[in-house]
Amino acid sequence: MKAGRKKQLLTEKETELMNMLWERGPLFIREMVDLFPDPKPHFNTVSTTIRILEGKGYVGHEVLGNSHRFYATANRSEFRSRSLGDVIRNFFGNSYRVAISSLIEEEKISVDEVKEILKIIEQKNSKGNQSNTDNP
Repeated sequence: MKAGRKKQLLTEKETELMNMLWERGPLFIREMVDLFPDPKPHFNTVSTTIRILEGKGYVGHEVLGNSHRFYATANRSEFRSRSLGDVIRNFFGNSYRVAISSLIEEEKISVDEVKEILKIIEQKNSKGNQSNTDNP
C-alpha cells in the first residue's frame, strides 16, 4: 500500500479478489474470472474492481505483452488486524471482551476453543514475565 494514503475498507467483491491475489500470487483478469464459481462475473466487472483496488493502493500490475498481471501490494495480516479492530470498534463498543462474549453466546466458539485461547494468553504472559525478570 502506498505510504501516506488513508486506509479504506474493502467491499465484499474487493475482498474476494484480494484473497485470490494473496493466496495465488499475481494473476491476469481472465484467471481471476475463472476462479469464481458459476455464475462467473463478467470480465469487465472484475477488471473495474481490480482497477479500483489499484486506485486504493492495494494492488499493482506489471505489463506482459498486451496484458496486465495484477498482484497484491497490501499485506494480508495488516488487513486482518485492521479489519478486526474496525469490527470490534464499530460493533462491540471497542471491547474485545464483549466481542468474545457475543461469540460464546451465539455458540460460534466452543469451550475448548476458549480454553486454547486462554492457554495462548497464559503462555504469552509467562514469556513476557520471563523477559522482564531476565533484565533487571
